[in-house]
Amino acid sequence: MAVEEEPLDSATDWVAQHTRRYVETNGQEGHEWRGVQTLVLTTTGRKSGKQRRNALIYGRDSENYLVVASKGGAAKHPLWYLNLQADPNVNVQVEAQKFAARARTASAEEKPRLWAKMTEIWPAYNDYQAKTERNIPIVVLQPVR
Repeated sequence: MAVEEEPLDSATDWVAQHTRRYVETNGQEGHEWRGVQTLVLTTTGRKSGKQRRNALIYGRDSENYLVVASKGGAAKHPLWYLNLQADPNVNVQVEAQKFAARARTASAEEKPRLWAKMTEIWPAYNDYQAKTERNIPIVVLQPVR
C-alpha cells in the first residue's frame, strides 16, 4: 500500500503557518483571518506532480467558491494559479468541510460582477490590480458532486 504524502504548503512562511493551523484545527483557527474568511486550496504541482496547499481569501457565487490570483499585485501569477491551469482538478477545505472541485478562470463577461464581489470582501484587490499590468484572474471553484 502506497503511503500518501502530506501536501506541501506555500513557500511563503506566514501563508504556510496559516494553512497548517487551518488544516490541523479543521478551520477553527484560520477560517477567519483579518476579518475575512479563508479556505485551503490544494492543487497538483505542474512540474513536480506533488500536492500543494495554500490558504486563500474566498467569496461565494451561488454554490461556487471564488478566489483571486492576486499575489499582492506581483507581475507574475501565483504558482497555485499556474498549477490549476495545468490541472483544474483541485481539493478545497472550508472549515471542516472538504470536497473536490474543478477550477476555471472567470470569463471576461463574468469577471466584472465577480470582481465587485471580491473587492467588497477585500478592497485591496483594487490596489493590487493598480500595481501590475497583469490582468489579475478570478478563479471559480465548482464543487464536483
